[in-house]
Amino acid sequence: MPRPSRPAPGLPSRQQILDFIAASDTPAGKREISRAFGLHGQEKITLKALLKDMADEGLIDSAPGRAFHKMGGVPKVTVLRVVDVSEGGQAFAVPESWHADTPPPRLRVLERGRRSGAFGVGDRMLARTEEVGQGWVAHPMKKLARGEELVLGVLHKEGDRLWLKPVDKREKRELQVSDAGEAQVGDLVLAEKAGRPPRIMARVTERLGQPFEPRSFSLIAIHKFGIPDRFSEDTIQEAERMARQPLGEGREDLRHLPIVAIDPADARDHDDAVWAAPDEDPANPGGFKAVVAIADVSFYVRPGSDLDREARRRGNSVYFPDRVVPMLPETLSADICSLKEGADRAAMACHLTIAADGTLKAWRFSRAVVRIAANIAYEDAQAAMDADVAREARASTSLSTNGEGEEPPSDPFVLSLSKDVLQGLRQLWACWALLAKARDAREPLDLDLPERRVMLDEKGRILSVAPRERLDAHRLIEDYMIAANVAAAKVLEAKKAQVMYRVHEAPSREKLVALKDYLETFDISFALGQVIRPATFNRIIEKVGDVDFRPQIMEQILRSQTQAYYAPVNQGHFGLSLGSYAHFTSPIRRYSDLLVHRSLVGAYRLEPAIEQTRLAPADAADLTAVGQSISAAERRAMEAERETIDRYVAAFMATRIGELVETRITTVKNFGFFATVEGLGGDGLVPVSTLGAERFHYDEAAQTLTGEESGDSYARGMRLTLRLVEADPIGGSLRFELAEGANHLPMRGGAPRRDRVVKGRRGRPANIRHQGKRR
Repeated sequence: MPRPSRPAPGLPSRQQILDFIAASDTPAGKREISRAFGLHGQEKITLKALLKDMADEGLIDSAPGRAFHKMGGVPKVTVLRVVDVSEGGQAFAVPESWHADTPPPRLRVLERGRRSGAFGVGDRMLARTEEVGQGWVAHPMKKLARGEELVLGVLHKEGDRLWLKPVDKREKRELQVSDAGEAQVGDLVLAEKAGRPPRIMARVTERLGQPFEPRSFSLIAIHKFGIPDRFSEDTIQEAERMARQPLGEGREDLRHLPIVAIDPADARDHDDAVWAAPDEDPANPGGFKAVVAIADVSFYVRPGSDLDREARRRGNSVYFPDRVVPMLPETLSADICSLKEGADRAAMACHLTIAADGTLKAWRFSRAVVRIAANIAYEDAQAAMDADVAREARASTSLSTNGEGEEPPSDPFVLSLSKDVLQGLRQLWACWALLAKARDAREPLDLDLPERRVMLDEKGRILSVAPRERLDAHRLIEDYMIAANVAAAKVLEAKKAQVMYRVHEAPSREKLVALKDYLETFDISFALGQVIRPATFNRIIEKVGDVDFRPQIMEQILRSQTQAYYAPVNQGHFGLSLGSYAHFTSPIRRYSDLLVHRSLVGAYRLEPAIEQTRLAPADAADLTAVGQSISAAERRAMEAERETIDRYVAAFMATRIGELVETRITTVKNFGFFATVEGLGGDGLVPVSTLGAERFHYDEAAQTLTGEESGDSYARGMRLTLRLVEADPIGGSLRFELAEGANHLPMRGGAPRRDRVVKGRRGRPANIRHQGKRR
């Protein structure tokens, strides 16, 4: 067996282990790896823990003696499950055990020595695997007892037969149901695939409920994306045991500070709180002192524990309108680690010294005990400050009614606040004015795109879907959190400790070229030779001004950006215009932040007697793999959350079938265009076949569809009044047609007619190429 070269004796890194496995001709287990790297005694025990962590991350197979070639790879000998069989009898299989966050690879089954079609969907096999070119093949060794291939779908009946319509749009075929169990027509179910082409059937294994119930929409996403939503009994018991720990000695006592937690009104957890006051140091005139207190999750979740392994596997909490799938059990996430009013809580405190120009002069971190003075909703904090500003305005114009220069507050919430809390809010706002000044000076990317908020009643029924209002209170908390995140990255760099950075790279040239071509359709110039900064895009938005197509310009700029990710190598944060940035402020719901907390504990020696609170040796050896894993989990969560919101929007719109709605075209293709409901979201297709009984020419560069006879043109950004003809809550899709109906135009003969135009809300002609041209 080949032995890889290594720079020095000792525990190999994750990458060295993966390189060794890739070079091995046979399955490499713990014994083979120990022998290859010359490990002895304690090193073998540490290797065992490292291999377990790698198995949890999906880097190697968790079964003893087997290993993946690489992340996303397949063991050389493993159990496979057949998931599809082509019409010609070619079987395709996936690994039965798959822990990575990426989709499992499909292996082409080579049935040499067996009759063709020996394997059907759902069959299991022990197989030798081989990577060939860009794909994988499987050589069956032994057929095993059957397993399950579960499909999420809705039951419906045609004639006397029961069928399963898969929820996943990638599943093109409906399956005839051989056994529905107790499920009824219209139920949302999980079913097992079985059989061989052309007769693949489905057997219902679990009834999930009514698909059109709003609470089912998030359940669909959980099953579709494979989001872990149940904790083992061992993990729950460990959480309860850790929650009973005393807060520990040696913590800095900050309970005298009126620290407040400002969160959404419907927040499920409270992991951050803030306090600020003028700095009395003469060396910092006009400056402030501030504290950002974050739940001390690393005190309760120790490396190598069941809690830690489960948190890493999940990567983050996933938030749906009706539920949250937490990264940690609720004993921690919603109770002991949640900063609740009047309760003593363990916290990691970031102490900031802020100069009069808003820059950070100094910072330090400590383990502390805090007692939150108040949990305040964003809207209430904003109302309190608005009332405060109004009182000051009235006082300055001598309109006071109490003869003391200040009118007493009248808002019930403001009246409920103590003087300390109200004064604390005033000082938070005063300090934020400095942070906002520094933010404006560095000019981060400023895309004010609304977030959709789904409001439900007690039974989970949809009350409304609307953009979430953007308040100064939101910006205030964001700026305090950004300041703390910057301080965390900077201090770990200064102490030469490892950092899990939040990386956002500058846009690629390919995306900038696409943006340039797009902006040209609006007669907006964009030079590719310039140094691209976030301010470059802000100037484009300022130049556009307050016009109809401003939102789609911002959306296109957003599409041109790279996706942020987690990594131990600093590449800066382009969007925030920051050189060093890490996530520190949400360890309840992000594993990245938990890693940063552990690194801070180690760097500051905040608990030197208990090594488990620092970065685990396996993490310290290779943070890259951890970063890749939690980045993939984040993308999974974002996609699941977005699809669920689309389902809620479709369900909300299902009551408006046949109505005219105001829309804006978002995407133009050769088969039609997609439009989104103004102020609501949710894209719907208008098929080109419904635009008129004529040929429509598709201009890819200009993103337009133009009728050859009528000259009618449809372009991205155009506002149209459309008729809603279909809303599918299960698929989360809408379908529209023109207000005057489908195929409304007869085929014209003779010379093309150019006198008819399609008009948007503000009467802009549509039969021109540059839809965004300023008037």
